[in-house]
Amino acid sequence: MSKPLAGIIMGSQSDLAIMKEAADILEELQVPFELTIVSAHRTPHRMLEYAESAKSRGLKVIIAGAGGAAHLPGMVASLTTLPVIGVPVKSRNSIDGWDSVLSILQMPGGIPVATVALDGAKNAGILAAEIIGAFDEEISDNLARYKKGLKEKVLDSVEEIKNKGWK
Repeated sequence: MSKPLAGIIMGSQSDLAIMKEAADILEELQVPFELTIVSAHRTPHRMLEYAESAKSRGLKVIIAGAGGAAHLPGMVASLTTLPVIGVPVKSRNSIDGWDSVLSILQMPGGIPVATVALDGAKNAGILAAEIIGAFDEEISDNLARYKKGLKEKVLDSVEEIKNKGWK
């Protein structure tokens, strides 16, 4: 793959089961990306260096997944001018994921984080591709084909129910 345009970061390896969905869809859409672990609480200096160097390294968008208190997306957003997409992850110590959702969603004015659904890493990947695709025709074309495939799948289901019935 060529130089990464998207960064996927997560607070711990336990988030990888969810965050790999962002990697999978970016790979399908042929968006070059990097993936690593950056903990806001356990490796704050690593987080600082990652966020501050992201733009100069060529990244266009960062997807940040975190569970529990979920500070990673907001802290990264405070350190970069790149768009940050937060993925709240339902972790084992979570309060049904609501703590993560609200921690990412309720950012103060001036530090926005685009927030997807709980465990919504696939949509975060698609949103990242859309952001990059706004300025990259090839990625935009890949997205158009992907969305056309979604439409065709629904229309195939319509025909199947029409021909076979709902039972």
